[in-house]
Amino acid sequence: MNENKFPHRGLGGCRLFFVAGERSGDLHGGNLIKALKSIQSDIDIEAWGGDRMAAEGAILKAHYEKMAFMGIWEVVKNLGSIFKNLKKCKEDILNFKPDAVVLIDYAGFNLKIAKFCKEQNIKVFYYISPKVWAWNTKRAYKIKKYVDHLFVIFPFEVDFFKKFDFDVDYVGNPLMDEIEAFIPDEHFREKHALSSKPLIAILAGSRQQEVKSMLPNMARMKDYYPDYQFVISGVDNLNSTIYNEYGLKVIFNDTYNLLVNSEAALVTSGTATLETALLEIPQIVCYKAGEISYQIFIRVIKIPYVSLVNLIAEKEIVKELIQHEFTVQNLKTELDLILKNGKNREIQLENYKEMKIKVGSKGASERTAELIIKYLNN
Repeated sequence: MNENKFPHRGLGGCRLFFVAGERSGDLHGGNLIKALKSIQSDIDIEAWGGDRMAAEGAILKAHYEKMAFMGIWEVVKNLGSIFKNLKKCKEDILNFKPDAVVLIDYAGFNLKIAKFCKEQNIKVFYYISPKVWAWNTKRAYKIKKYVDHLFVIFPFEVDFFKKFDFDVDYVGNPLMDEIEAFIPDEHFREKHALSSKPLIAILAGSRQQEVKSMLPNMARMKDYYPDYQFVISGVDNLNSTIYNEYGLKVIFNDTYNLLVNSEAALVTSGTATLETALLEIPQIVCYKAGEISYQIFIRVIKIPYVSLVNLIAEKEIVKELIQHEFTVQNLKTELDLILKNGKNREIQLENYKEMKIKVGSKGASERTAELIIKYLNN
């Protein structure tokens, strides 16, 4: 990038302001910042995000753990906090005077930030599109109006946005970068003092409300499978005491190693379901929200599945136990089917291979970074 593209910056390059509202957005934002700095080392970055962005050199103005509200009713209950966050984020953007903002997923919050930035004549990049193809498709018009460049991670999103006369950039799925870079730790079991019993991983989510809703039923499985060792994948942005009452081993921030050492997994719906599939571990997808949120959800949702795995495959390849179906008995029934010698295990693994082809190759962070630099120059 030439110095004269940003004459008001002098030798400091350009300024970007990132906004991500949850753990997965922080992960992908961190990788994108790393890719950007490999191209243009003197980019200054401030962010609303998390530890991964900070580790790659972003100056963190707020942590996503204060922003992550799950479910429609939960959002309504916390509107006061959300409005305060919006006001503070806008102030931080204006004070930083960025050449562009980079918004990552987190639609409810980030579309309001996109509108604000457009009004302030600040260029808007959006990485990982809001899932407007799932519900509230009219939001696509807002995205087209307020976003200068949208970088999508699923091939079908290109055709979806064409219906709204909006050309988007397909960059591939950033999870492939993480999967390809992952090197299993051969000493994982001994490092965490795990027994020789086969493992079943529990991924209960990254938000407090999720963990409190999902973990009780998931943890009950230990009573039915005494020959297995159930291990919780813990996240350090939550208070560790949230895991204490279940009598299970908790391993923090080592999800991929836990998964590849496990025979199967119980996974809360979200990005983790796709990660589990890409690592080729049989799974059951689980989700339970507050009843009001769920009743609103089922009336507005426009997709046949909730898990990314089934959405990408365009068919049910992993069982989804949602809301009232998320019971201890149903969990046991489905878990029997995907453990060794279970009749659905090999079918699920074969379907994973087909789905993986649709996800595409690694390099999403690099492709997105190159496009951002290109569009900034133009």
